[in-house]
Amino acid sequence: MKFVFYMALMTLLLGVAQPASAQFTIDEVDSKKESVVFKDKLKSISLEDNFFNRARYRAERQRIRRERNFLEMGGGLTGSLNSYNDPWIAVSGGDNSITLLAVFSLHHIFKKNLFSIETKFDAKMGYNRMKVESTNADGVTSSNGVWFKNQDEFQIWINPAFMMSKNWSYGATIQFRSQFANGYLSRTEQDRTDLKSKFMTPAYLDISGGITYKSPSERFPIAVNISPLALSATYATSSWIRRQQLDSEGNEIKPAFSYGIEDPDKSSKYEGGSSIEINFDRTFGKSGYLRYRTTLYSFYGWITDIGQENKISDYKAYRKAYVAWENGDKNIKDKPRLPIHPTVRWVNTIDIKATKYLTTTIGFQMYYNRSQNICIQTQTQLMVGLTYTFMNKPKP
Repeated sequence: MKFVFYMALMTLLLGVAQPASAQFTIDEVDSKKESVVFKDKLKSISLEDNFFNRARYRAERQRIRRERNFLEMGGGLTGSLNSYNDPWIAVSGGDNSITLLAVFSLHHIFKKNLFSIETKFDAKMGYNRMKVESTNADGVTSSNGVWFKNQDEFQIWINPAFMMSKNWSYGATIQFRSQFANGYLSRTEQDRTDLKSKFMTPAYLDISGGITYKSPSERFPIAVNISPLALSATYATSSWIRRQQLDSEGNEIKPAFSYGIEDPDKSSKYEGGSSIEINFDRTFGKSGYLRYRTTLYSFYGWITDIGQENKISDYKAYRKAYVAWENGDKNIKDKPRLPIHPTVRWVNTIDIKATKYLTTTIGFQMYYNRSQNICIQTQTQLMVGLTYTFMNKPKP
């Protein structure tokens, strides 16, 4: 029955249904085209394994400094002491004495690409103390210990250069040497009137430019510098030492030390010429038990000699003219002069190491300067004492 009822209802609805329609209107919209740009405010960072490390940077800088720089420093102290009491001196004799000598040396080489600069500094200072007997105005004799300087010198040597090839280079050489403390005539003559040397009196400056050859052989490490143009200067800044020292009556009390500076109104002397320098430094044995160093330097002022006035080559004629000048007005411009002779300075040092800190040193120096002394000056030393040498790497 339900089925018949639903079929009848459907037939009724279909019979009363009418057709339906609707209309829609769509307006046309004119939109502008715009490009859209997307901005990325985040910066991209590339991650790599080779990141910055401060410890690695410091190690690299240290390696570069070690590669470019060579440093050698050494110092030593030697001395001796002799002491006797009065009974010993009364029976066997003797003299209480103390001797001290301090030395210091520095050697530095900086090299970068074709440029290099080598610096050397050497200094020596020695004193000894001995008893000196003196008598006063009342005739009383007393014995006192007196300190007296027996060694005093320092030298600075600088050589900037550019390499031309493996063994040849060109550059300049600058040398300066003087002393630290005052020097006197003797142990018993140590007043102001006895002063004969001090700092910058004398002092020597040598400047030269030329080429240098260095031997590549480790068994024969010689370096030869030839300088066609060179300058040699002598300084004596103390007018008291340089001039004649006179008493109140005008009598000479002590000889003046001019150090080759003839004009007493001048404190320096300059000469132009050529120079040659030979250096040799070799260490023997794996432990370096023996080391020999020698330096030979010679300067010839031929440029100054050409323009020198009143020059007399024959020595007898020179002595005759000099005596006549001494008996005359002693005008410095009329003083006769000998031809300028080459100056030669030869320094030798032998170091024998017994242990790391105990060394025996043998030194020999020869110096010739005709303007100061017509004879050759020599010095010999034998020292045993404590020494220490530091090197940041083997010598190149």
